[in-house]
Amino acid sequence: MRIIAGLGNPGPRYRDNRHNVGFMAADAIARRHAFSPWAKKFQALVSEGQLAGGKVLLMKPQTSMNLSGQAVGEAMRFYKLGPDALIVLYDELDLAPGKVRVKTGGGSGGHNGIRSLDAHCGNAYRRVRIGIGHPGARELVMPWVLGDFSRADAQWLDPLLAAIADAAPMLVGGDDNGFMNKVSLAVQGAAGPPKREDAAGQPKAAPKGQSHIRQARPRQPQAQLPETGPMATMLKKLFGKD
Repeated sequence: MRIIAGLGNPGPRYRDNRHNVGFMAADAIARRHAFSPWAKKFQALVSEGQLAGGKVLLMKPQTSMNLSGQAVGEAMRFYKLGPDALIVLYDELDLAPGKVRVKTGGGSGGHNGIRSLDAHCGNAYRRVRIGIGHPGARELVMPWVLGDFSRADAQWLDPLLAAIADAAPMLVGGDDNGFMNKVSLAVQGAAGPPKREDAAGQPKAAPKGQSHIRQARPRQPQAQLPETGPMATMLKKLFGKD
């Protein structure tokens, strides 16, 4: 048996926060693999199903992010599982948006949910770190992680969550590299060049073979010179033309 715990804060206020991407990933797995409806147990919402031929318990701790270990630790003690049976999905500031890395053990990296899990479950569990990017300054971290994903983020977030769900059996089966490669390819394939929009807000392709400078500054028509009259005579003398 395996436990996959997605981390986040409970309640509608936090639903779309970057800090809740672990919850989002757990929801995607439950939908993709037809897990049971979410139910309350172990101070968490839990859902049961099968992945890679084995039983899996999905968890979304409802204790608040900072006390996630209380809920997950309770479930592990009930099923008599060690850290090697636990997989945790959570947000990572030090990875670019859309990047995913899997590792076993290590420190908390300042993540309070992981710090709580280490205290209640030991630290030798697998960690699926889902990149949300860094705002660039320490004082901006809190509003960043507790801020909602933007509409533009859907370009990489939706395919990322779908790929995590599709590749979840590989993760449970221990193929961490295969899991990361599949997720990476799915996100790269979904991301395309920025699209221009027309006046109605609809996507508009750039004219083939034109640079962005040409698009910004259309070529002006060449001025027509007079062929007869005093001005024409003066220009012919000036340029030496008959």
